[in-house]
Amino acid sequence: MPDSPSVPPPPARRGEPLQRLLFGGIYGTILASALAAALDNDHGSPNPGYDALWIMFTSLASAAAHGYAHAIAHRTADGDRVTTSTVRSVLVEWPLPAAALPTVAALLGAYAGWWSEDGAIAVALLINTLALFGWGLWAARVAGRGWPRSCRTGCVDMLLGLFIVAANILSH
Repeated sequence: MPDSPSVPPPPARRGEPLQRLLFGGIYGTILASALAAALDNDHGSPNPGYDALWIMFTSLASAAAHGYAHAIAHRTADGDRVTTSTVRSVLVEWPLPAAALPTVAALLGAYAGWWSEDGAIAVALLINTLALFGWGLWAARVAGRGWPRSCRTGCVDMLLGLFIVAANILSH
């Protein structure tokens, strides 16, 4: 029996792997920057090990929540079991927590005594701001834009990092 033309096609599954990588990279970088900027040690001694763990846990939880939301949104879209689809959707979110690793590494350096936690946060925000430029540049190049336009796109993405840096300065 042929398919009925009145039945709409199922919604498209997740984007291409490169698009997921770019999305997760940008999202994870912004998340890690915002979390690092929000660290406040006014009420006790700094604990960069705990802070690094908390940022990693939060990025993993965000990735899991994002993947789970996609699985729920596509629950009726395919014939896969919900469990299989959910696990697959969560696992493809790996770029998000991976993008938080530079921030976690900077904080673990402070935990090891290589520098202060404030220094680690400053370095993490600088690295993440530069990474946002790189993510934007890469995304624009993948989209087929020329170098000048890609650099402008990178600069716009970098503004998100600079906004977080400015908020961090103003909040302290």
